[in-house]
Amino acid sequence: MVLAILLAALLLTGATAQSGVDVGQAREIFSEIDGILQELHEITGFKIKHRVPAEIITRDKVKEFLQQRLKEATSPEEIRVEELTLKKFGLVPQDFDLAKNTVDLLTEQAAAFYDFHRKRMFITDWTPSDTREPALVHELGHALADQNVNLEKFIKQGQKSDDGSMARLAVMEGQASWLMAEYLARKMGQSLATSPLLLETMAHTIESGASEFPVFESEPLYLRETLIFPYSQGMLFQNAVYQRMKQKAFDEVFRRPPVSTQQILHPDTYFSGLEPARPVLPQLPDAHGYKRIADGTMGELDHAILLEQYAGREESKALSPHWKGGAYALLEHRSPERVVLLYAVEWDDAASAARYFKLYRQMLEKKWKHLAVESEGDSAFSGAGDDGHFLVQLTGNVVTSLEGAADAVSPPR
Repeated sequence: MVLAILLAALLLTGATAQSGVDVGQAREIFSEIDGILQELHEITGFKIKHRVPAEIITRDKVKEFLQQRLKEATSPEEIRVEELTLKKFGLVPQDFDLAKNTVDLLTEQAAAFYDFHRKRMFITDWTPSDTREPALVHELGHALADQNVNLEKFIKQGQKSDDGSMARLAVMEGQASWLMAEYLARKMGQSLATSPLLLETMAHTIESGASEFPVFESEPLYLRETLIFPYSQGMLFQNAVYQRMKQKAFDEVFRRPPVSTQQILHPDTYFSGLEPARPVLPQLPDAHGYKRIADGTMGELDHAILLEQYAGREESKALSPHWKGGAYALLEHRSPERVVLLYAVEWDDAASAARYFKLYRQMLEKKWKHLAVESEGDSAFSGAGDDGHFLVQLTGNVVTSLEGAADAVSPPR
């Protein structure tokens, strides 16, 4: 995902408010880098192998940096395909510009960031005075991990799975967020390890802080939730591993990373090694002339967002934890122009699958301006929507959907 790629490339810390910053004061904070690194070494056990260079950066330079990193990290075709995917699922509007919105969103949110290509840390010149130190600690957490783990390699190893990539991002951002919170807690004579209330307060602060920004508030739910998730839920995940393994936890989450957002949301599944199921995608009856342009995974986080957007938060909270595995593919026909979505999701029991099957019809009704159901039964319904014909089926614990076909699609006999 583009947002995950940029977040991973920058490893940024978000500010909670905007105000001018005295550059001289910011540079004074840089003098504290060695002391902060030493304390982070004592917490994590990671070795300090070299100093971390740091500098001030302006808003214009941040935006320029983001645009350049986007070009380096992903191709225009990859961005086009991801944008198509989000639009096919109804997670963003049809006129949405993913690259521009992502850059605008991250430019607004950035307070500081660590660039693991240059091995350099940047702090923005608009960072509020009360967030400069926390931002510095967060980014030094990344820098120290990078000296011991190689974060660039770590994130690239997870790119075969969309959901797995988000889980790895949650490892990186969650650990840095936990260290930032623990560092501040120790200054007050406390510790996250012995104060669950303090941990919850820190996680809530992360979730609520981003909502103070106008660009963030105007973004689709999907971008807002996937921006916050690695920081807040990642921090809770890191804490859960720390409670079991103490200092070994910091290396463990990199050595044996979670494979899904489910493992981030429910650490017991990480400890037990539960891996996502791989439901079989539906088949387009006549695929002549089509090219497969995308294959990906739809995780528990994706389904939680999809359900919240189209069925409400309560329905999302009740159903999404029953997710067991999800996948999708896009098929494209250039002439005539057409994109078909193949989608499958497996649930952990038949009741949850049946519930999702019914809700998915409501999702289609809300996602499209026009929906005509031509055939409907207890385990399948089909018809036509905004971008072509569709067929949704329920088979045991699995719900599948084929959307965007040129011709009517009927369930196999």
